[in-house]
Amino acid sequence: MNSNWKVLLKKMPSLLIGLFLFAIGISLTVKANLGLSPWSVFHMGLSKILPITFGQAAQLTGFVLILLTFFIKVVPGLATIFNMYLVGFFVDTVLNSNLLPTPNNIFLRVIVLFLGIICIAFASYFYLRVELGAGPRDGLMEGLVRVTNKPVGFIRTAIEISVLITGFLLGGPVGIGTVIASLFTGTIVQWAFKIGKYDPSKAHHINLTQMHKVYGKKN
Repeated sequence: MNSNWKVLLKKMPSLLIGLFLFAIGISLTVKANLGLSPWSVFHMGLSKILPITFGQAAQLTGFVLILLTFFIKVVPGLATIFNMYLVGFFVDTVLNSNLLPTPNNIFLRVIVLFLGIICIAFASYFYLRVELGAGPRDGLMEGLVRVTNKPVGFIRTAIEISVLITGFLLGGPVGIGTVIASLFTGTIVQWAFKIGKYDPSKAHHINLTQMHKVYGKKN
């Protein structure tokens, strides 16, 4: 094995820790029972109309998004594929284990919700810092920005409102937690990036095609 592939393997623990933390964070927001983030509302709604779990709904959504974004020339990275499969798998595993607390009063539910958001923020840091691609949902945003030539903020807002409304109509839980997640997640993610000294504007993510060129080089 050449040294380039050894560098790739050294990135795997951070990637896997990030994806597992992501699942812990999502699971905590589910346990808080105050309403979910827009994408989680959609996944929960999807799981109510199809014979699949919440995690499987997230996997199915990620798979479809990777296919759709591929047609608008967004090539997934290794982390994109891992994100698509592992986050949903870990979420189902965590929720089925019954290890996380189920809060019985509003104060504890709010605490659990914020713990979930903090987990998601640090998860984003751990899996993005390896620069092996973002998640399928960010790939959709990137592709639509490129195709429509609209600002990132407009595209992200349009996507999240669309999936939120669709998820709500499918029976997904919308509540004060949805508002809290929408207002605070971005700020807490930025805080986690600052602590980890990760600057997304300077990151150079590589897709699967580029990864083969970079890590397949012979020394």
